[in-house]
Amino acid sequence: MASDRREGMSYAPTGPYRPVVAAGEFPFAVAHLEHGHVYGQVNGLLEAGATLRWVYDPDPAKVAAFQQRYPDTPVARDLDEVLGDEAVALVAAAAVPDERCALGVRVMEAGKDYFTDKAPLTTLAQLDDAKAAVARTGRKYLAYYSERIHTEAGVRAGELIADGAIGRVIQVLGLGPHRLSLPSRPAWFFDKARTGGILIDLGCHQIEQFLAYAGATDAEVVAARAENFAHPEAPGIDDFGEAMLRAPDGASSYFRVDWFTADGLPTWGDGRTVVLGTDGTIEMRKYLDLTRSDQGDHLFLVDHRGVRHWELAGQVGYPFFGQLILDCLRRTESAMTQAHVFKAAELSVRAQAWADERRAQAQAQARP
Repeated sequence: MASDRREGMSYAPTGPYRPVVAAGEFPFAVAHLEHGHVYGQVNGLLEAGATLRWVYDPDPAKVAAFQQRYPDTPVARDLDEVLGDEAVALVAAAAVPDERCALGVRVMEAGKDYFTDKAPLTTLAQLDDAKAAVARTGRKYLAYYSERIHTEAGVRAGELIADGAIGRVIQVLGLGPHRLSLPSRPAWFFDKARTGGILIDLGCHQIEQFLAYAGATDAEVVAARAENFAHPEAPGIDDFGEAMLRAPDGASSYFRVDWFTADGLPTWGDGRTVVLGTDGTIEMRKYLDLTRSDQGDHLFLVDHRGVRHWELAGQVGYPFFGQLILDCLRRTESAMTQAHVFKAAELSVRAQAWADERRAQAQAQARP
């Protein structure tokens, strides 16, 4: 469950304690607490047995809030103190989006793996920098794509698809509505140069799920759109985005993301994913089942045998984090491949660029 179900920025699920390492075997640090998703990252790592060794942020108020949740966490004087600690294996971070790549490069060059909030980067130039740093250092650049890895419906759907429950995946439909909550947003949220835009910030979740569920290692952007329909007081944001992608084998995806969740909804967004296969369909209602249950993690399966519904909250857990820890220790890629992290990020940047270019063309044509 999130710490505040009405606010997506504070989404931080907790799960069962399933350690894959002994205490002290995998020390990690936390740095740059700009987004509340960092608490979800920390929860997942701690539940998998990691040891929290440091916290750092230049804002003492953010550090104090962090220590309220994780008492007795040592506070680093600066990032150099974190990076200079040879015991630290991984740095988890949620910096301002356009600063995430530079931070990751610095972390990896210090000999540590990097686990950033999504979106992991905001430009293709940053993508080139990140790829070069991974090749140069041999370290990992991992991303917290929480809508799949930190929802139990999302995890179980992946298991069912891998087991062939719906045959070959041919289409993934993603709906990612969010509550805007303008008064609680930091200043950088209103600067598109900092966030990259809605198809990067929110769309990366949808693209990552498409690649994962379709088993695709690549895709092309077929169409994309981003608009600010209803928030003239915040011209630096997109409040609506949509895109269509196609994988080389013909599997496709359409997704919509937006900041229009109405205040009457008891959670921050009615996020859903529908996966169509040649032998069935899976639908995930991740955060609630509208009018029937405020509990999340509902999964529906339709196949040739009939229709089934599972309420998965508290039933599946979040194996990604244990896999991540073991990957870092063993230098394997069972949780998520590096190519997958980067491809989801690349396609989100390309989708945003497509949308921005066509919006600029339309605006130019509309001028007298």
